[in-house]
Amino acid sequence: MTTSLPATEPAVPAPDHAPFVLPRWHWARKHPTLILGALLLAVIAVLSLGAPWIATVDPQDIDPLARMQPPSAEHWLGTDALGRDVFSRAVWGGRVSMIVGLSVGLLATVSGVLLGLVAGFVRRADSLVMRVMDGLMAIPGILLAIALMAVTQASLGAVIIAIAIPEVPRVVRLVRSLALTLREQLYVEAAHAVGTRLPVILVRHVVPNMVAPLIVQATFVAATAVLTEAALSFLGVGVPPQMPSWGNMMAEGRNFVAVAFHIILYPGILLAATVLAINLLGDGLRDALDPRLARQL
Repeated sequence: MTTSLPATEPAVPAPDHAPFVLPRWHWARKHPTLILGALLLAVIAVLSLGAPWIATVDPQDIDPLARMQPPSAEHWLGTDALGRDVFSRAVWGGRVSMIVGLSVGLLATVSGVLLGLVAGFVRRADSLVMRVMDGLMAIPGILLAIALMAVTQASLGAVIIAIAIPEVPRVVRLVRSLALTLREQLYVEAAHAVGTRLPVILVRHVVPNMVAPLIVQATFVAATAVLTEAALSFLGVGVPPQMPSWGNMMAEGRNFVAVAFHIILYPGILLAATVLAINLLGDGLRDALDPRLARQL
């Protein structure tokens, strides 16, 4: 009489590491610039978007008896020449910078992609589009923005358009160079050979291969837009003076630097931190999305 032994399942070797947690931390350690930029930008975005709840008082409230007071428990960052709370105006001014940076980045990228694809795939339009872009690039961006603002009424929308137009040629040149390379790829030629229409080829095969460099370019455009908006407001040709913005705050406080340096100090710090955060994010995305740099890291 024989007895059968109970069937046992083969032992499964224990994994050498946790399948999800460790790779994520490993990826984060490889791209500290990206993480630092994203965290810093997130903090500034929370302060700016939460301005209605974070601001201690109305940014437009004037108190002549509290003019140019230093930081205190009542006014965390002090007051300006009209007695307005600097902290409240600073967090509200961040909303202007965030809106301008995001809007200009999106508008310039979308316009640049459309024009760049036309220049890269429609040979007859290539010369015309690129000559117009070369003409725009021949004029310094800040001067072109000032000229555009001089013929329009001061408003947030006008500032966005005036800053976006000088940024479009950079995106167009990038997209055109990528399009000239991608249109020679075998999968694009195969799609042409089977009779696929050009718009379908662009949407399915060309644009998806441009996403990584376009994201990086959009971050640099956004950083430039934030800085340009502050410069235009500082020069008096940006958003209306009654609208809180970092450029307006520094322009109003430049005459009182000797007696109330805090009026321009804190808006300047926030402006520098925002531009730094966006640039760090862009550098980190470039390192993370570029396969050659990823292999080196």
